[in-house]
Amino acid sequence: MRKTTLILSVVLLAACLGACKNDPDPEPHPQPGIDEETYAGGVLGTTFNQSASAYEDPTPAVEQAGMVNAFKYGEFFFEHTVTQNNPPFNGLGPVYVRSSCESCHPGYGHGRRMNRYRADDWGNGYLLVVYDRTTNAYEKSVAGMPQTKAVAPFKAPIDEEKITIDWLPYTDEWGNRFPDGETYELIYPEVFIPQDAFYAPLDAPYGNLAFRLESTIGIYGTGLIDAIDDDSLKAQYQKESNDGYFELNPAIWAGGDWAATGYYGNTTHPKRFTYALTRGPLQDAPGSNAIWNITNVNRSNKRTHYLSLTPSIYANASATDPDVQAAFYTYFPQWNKTGDPATDIRNYLLCDTLPAEMSDEDYINFMVWHRGLAVPAARNLSNETIQRGRQLFREIGCAYCHRPSWETGDDNFTDPTHFFVDGDARLPRYPHQKIWPYSDFVQHRLYMENDIRTGWCRTTPLWGRGLAPICSGHADRLHDCRARNVVEAIMWHGSRQSDARRTVEKFRELPKADRDAIVKFIDAI
Repeated sequence: MRKTTLILSVVLLAACLGACKNDPDPEPHPQPGIDEETYAGGVLGTTFNQSASAYEDPTPAVEQAGMVNAFKYGEFFFEHTVTQNNPPFNGLGPVYVRSSCESCHPGYGHGRRMNRYRADDWGNGYLLVVYDRTTNAYEKSVAGMPQTKAVAPFKAPIDEEKITIDWLPYTDEWGNRFPDGETYELIYPEVFIPQDAFYAPLDAPYGNLAFRLESTIGIYGTGLIDAIDDDSLKAQYQKESNDGYFELNPAIWAGGDWAATGYYGNTTHPKRFTYALTRGPLQDAPGSNAIWNITNVNRSNKRTHYLSLTPSIYANASATDPDVQAAFYTYFPQWNKTGDPATDIRNYLLCDTLPAEMSDEDYINFMVWHRGLAVPAARNLSNETIQRGRQLFREIGCAYCHRPSWETGDDNFTDPTHFFVDGDARLPRYPHQKIWPYSDFVQHRLYMENDIRTGWCRTTPLWGRGLAPICSGHADRLHDCRARNVVEAIMWHGSRQSDARRTVEKFRELPKADRDAIVKFIDAI
């Protein structure tokens, strides 16, 4: 659904959806002569749309389950701008990261490289990372996803006008040159936040703080990733541990089994989402969590404000701010409970029984959409050059971390928040599908300049990324968008200490035609 649709009223949208309800549900099936890898998301999860809306389609599983109406309503919440007082699209307060989901995910894809940090810049998928370099722990006076916006009378935890992003050139040990003379360029970001940009008192000494950028990723196919059986993921970790080519993150895997922090929440579902592997089940992972902590939209199972990691730090700063005290009752007269502004401000900010801004029905529809986004089919796999690239991709070792295919399990998913029951029939499911995400969903270390916090980064799925230029308007890759094309992304894997070092060395020695074939293959899947 493109932007023009958003001018329609909810009534007209409902009428349109009702008219589409009786459309026949297609029953996709592999076509003779087409490689099974073409079905990147399996029979139940693949769309053959190759246009600018390729990331936006519902899966065949959504269509077969009669959930198209719910999917489209959920999509409407993803695309709509959230305001403070405009039900059903209300939220934002008191602080927030963005005012809409799609502004972070242009064309439903990966965020784009930016030259400045402004929340309202379209396509800015950057999330600030503020942490103590001596411990790698997040700074507690701001949120894990720090906000740079606030609604009156509150003030933003970080003043984004004071944030700077500088893109610096980088020369690798090979002089940014292949043996045959072809050259490439590498750049990386340095982000700086001065001390006076922080609203609340810092928990860590300012001199200990480091700042990084992490961009949003594509959200299509996340339901299929969630459907990978937990035991299959465990077997992948065990295999890589046994192979011993490189160390696995001891915070996730240690002693031949999941570490205590390898699971998510109170479930036995191992972590598989986000670069930092902070999330497990999709039902409390990227989108389901982000609709709350990015736009600060409360719902029945999340009835608190998303503030600082230690919420009392921001609450106390606001409660003692004369400007906030002077205007608080003007904006929130219903919170004049005690007559003492400091007490009422603190109680409002720390309240854990806030009224839901998003109804349960709307949240269910949002999750039907989130779990129901299809993966674009692989393209032109029979092409001779792409076939050559596919072969070389495996021969030089790319396929070790970028594991080509997985089999989904029964897809009896779970939800740590207990909003959905295990295997909830209200959401689409993807049992026993062969899918081709091209990721092992394991964290590795590349030792890049100004690397990601902790240095551990989950292998990013490659499926569908070749369509990014037409779907999202850019080809930026890696966790902070430092790679502007596939070659740059590959060469950023080449540090002497990198887990991918040997593979990059082999890539460098290939003739240009073979390097180009690998790039064409990556863009085809």
